[in-house]
Amino acid sequence: MTLGLIGKKMGMTREFFNSGISIPVTVIKIEKGRIIDIYTKEKNGYSAVKLGFIKQKNSKLTKQMKGFFAKKNTEPKKIIKEYRVEKVEDFKTGSEIGLEILKDVKFIDVRSKTIGKGFAGVMKKYNFGGLRASHGVSVSHRSHGSTGQNQDPGKVFKGKKMAGHMGSKFRTLLNLEIIKSDIENGLIYIKGSIPGSKNTTVFLRKSKKIVNRKTSKDKFTQVSEASKTAGKKDSQKKETQKKEENKQVKKEEPKKK
Repeated sequence: MTLGLIGKKMGMTREFFNSGISIPVTVIKIEKGRIIDIYTKEKNGYSAVKLGFIKQKNSKLTKQMKGFFAKKNTEPKKIIKEYRVEKVEDFKTGSEIGLEILKDVKFIDVRSKTIGKGFAGVMKKYNFGGLRASHGVSVSHRSHGSTGQNQDPGKVFKGKKMAGHMGSKFRTLLNLEIIKSDIENGLIYIKGSIPGSKNTTVFLRKSKKIVNRKTSKDKFTQVSEASKTAGKKDSQKKETQKKEENKQVKKEEPKKK
């Protein structure tokens, strides 16, 4: 497992390429993480790095967390994450980690919380069709219908699709493409949309799965190169046709006596 980052969703915009094609992107502001603790196989049985993200006020900390940060001699952090690593020698306690760890990465996994919709019925939540909208149904047009059997088993099974709270759940999107990254300003541009509203906390990591597909930049460059080569071929064909036409005209012209 590699290190991950935490950021905030700033919103969406469009990124334009030299070919004139534009794609929608999500802008994420990366919060730098500080190394709070390092675990080694000799002392702890496994090698890992503990990172702290986003500043936190002392008044919002418990006594236990105040003692923890005082012992580590670091400023309080809101989110603490532990990442398993192979080589602990590359890290030092107190150093900061930012967007530079994703410098050569093309695809990432993104995890964030979806927008909460409150209490929702089954037609909105699960796209149920509802009951008949004609004769015989008076009140329960948008109800879910039967939820179980008779006396045996005499209960509603776990996981039954019913009305309830919708949204406000963590969802992970795999293999999202990084369009570009601004390391100086701590901004990363990801292709497409991600769950959550503005200022939602977003967890980023390098893609766990091996991605063999081409990036959008490579595709657009191939298209532009193909169009250029096609244009050159067309111009060459036109030139050869003109030359042949000129030759035929010269042959057809009567010779002067």
